[in-house]
Amino acid sequence: MNPKVIKVQPEQDYVLRLWFTNGEEKRFDMKPYLDDEVFRPLKNNAVFCSATPFLGSVTWSNNSDLSYDTLYVESR
Repeated sequence: MNPKVIKVQPEQDYVLRLWFTNGEEKRFDMKPYLDDEVFRPLKNNAVFCSATPFLGSVTWSNNSDLSYDTLYVESR
């Protein structure tokens, strides 16, 4: 099981700075996801910046979310 997100900070250029339960800090590039219908609203900066950790994953004000597995495995 992958570690869960405990803190998220939206950054410029649709990047999420993430802190995980195992102490790692990584960055996740959202740009490849923004053309998917569910994530398209995140192109609005106010919505993108509403990112918050929720049950180890990340969720936004429009109810989009990404699992902690995806966030951990795909982040650098």
